[in-house]
Amino acid sequence: MNNTLVYIAVMLVAGIGIPTMATLNGVLGGRLQSTSLATAIALALAFSAVTVYLLITEGFPKQGFATELPFYFYLGGLCVAFYVISVTWIVPRFGVSNAIAFALLGQLIAMSLIDHFGLFGATQYSITSKRTIGLVLMATGIYLVLDKSVGKVS
Repeated sequence: MNNTLVYIAVMLVAGIGIPTMATLNGVLGGRLQSTSLATAIALALAFSAVTVYLLITEGFPKQGFATELPFYFYLGGLCVAFYVISVTWIVPRFGVSNAIAFALLGQLIAMSLIDHFGLFGATQYSITSKRTIGLVLMATGIYLVLDKSVGKVS
């Protein structure tokens, strides 16, 4: 099978998981009356799942941290924690659509900057006029999804 199709399928499922996780965590946080506890539960489950996956696919790690890497390469987990805390707190107050749409807009901005400047060792892809048009169209799509008067049944 073509790897591209596998990558697309996996990321589509991951994308479906983001608003699903946001909704589940938002409700859990509300029911528990604690955004922090709901986030801790979600991240503990995530850690457990990833640990099991690691042990099944690679076995017990044979090496520790790579000391030649800059420290910030180990800080991605802080982004995950901030995201999970944020959506758990914001979704019940702001709505799933609003929360995810603005997260998506943030992703578009970050991916463009990371690609354009090749940040963190990523492959560099310049922002071209074609990519700019695509980003504007995607941002316009986000606006249309959020504009509650568009498609409103009278």
